[in-house]
Amino acid sequence: MRRRGLAGAAALVAGSTLVAACSTPGPSAPPRAGPHPRPHPGAAGPACPLTGLPSPSKTVSTRPALAVKVDNYRAARPQSGLDSADIVFEEPVEGGITRDVAVFQCADAAKVGPIRSARNIDIGILGEFGHPLLVSVGGIDPVLSNIAASPITEIDLRTDSSVVQNPPGRFAPYDTYAATGALRALRPADHTRPAAVFSYSRVVPAGTPAASVAITYPGSDAVWTYDPATRQYLRSYGTAPDVQSDGVRNSAANVIVQVVQVTYGPWLENDQGGLEVQANLYEDASGPAAVFRNGVEITGTWSRNSLGQPTSFVSSSGVPIELQPGRTWVELVPTSVPVTVTP
Repeated sequence: MRRRGLAGAAALVAGSTLVAACSTPGPSAPPRAGPHPRPHPGAAGPACPLTGLPSPSKTVSTRPALAVKVDNYRAARPQSGLDSADIVFEEPVEGGITRDVAVFQCADAAKVGPIRSARNIDIGILGEFGHPLLVSVGGIDPVLSNIAASPITEIDLRTDSSVVQNPPGRFAPYDTYAATGALRALRPADHTRPAAVFSYSRVVPAGTPAASVAITYPGSDAVWTYDPATRQYLRSYGTAPDVQSDGVRNSAANVIVQVVQVTYGPWLENDQGGLEVQANLYEDASGPAAVFRNGVEITGTWSRNSLGQPTSFVSSSGVPIELQPGRTWVELVPTSVPVTVTP
């Protein structure tokens, strides 16, 4: 077994086997893999800024980024809509669990959820999208005050409840859903198109073969396995495929492991004593990173110096890392969380 680290932070262990203690049962039928990103035939608009793929229509080019807070607690699964997002961020929150920030710009989803509350770390995640919309079911007062003072436009479904869907078989607090089209209609005057946050190229950079990468979050093990047939990384919870409610397995052309320093507090997030997770993502911030695309791993660092600046990913040789056009999933990994890479 060969051991190596991301600049001394989250350890990357090559060739080891990861056993998930908290995986969820897989479906009885084989899940469908997420769609392989392909150019839209007869595309009428420019490239989608958050995927690098041609846009399906001219109207997409004038839309803001729409971010939706989706729960990732085991009782919240299977989720809906993540397989239509341009970019998904998995963020650490209180209690060792994670939540997802699903960012939509190019595509839409008829149902996204279950939607939950905002966190302070969302500001750092979303600042690079200019003036995005953030959809949540409220949040604690200090977090909502900080969001109000940021460039983010909050859509709180406690007050904008007309668009809420409550699918049958789902129960509170895991029963709040909405369609992206209905959410955009709540802020029809917003036409602030986000700038691209990644650079794209179909030329595969030099890297190390990587058949899978596993992130051992305390609440669940996120495992990405490369599928050469679709040129996608397929997502699992341990050994159980991560399948959305529509039967589509979550997948991504790119998986980014961004190692971050986290602190806790000063605010309580729940009545069990869970402290707000904080992470500096943009104030002269930097750390180890690894990008997985086309079956290879490119190690390096990430850095960002201001809220509105995109995160920069640079390889160990000092070259900016270009992504495969398509969906990207960013894993924000605390330094204490092990990362295991299998060649």
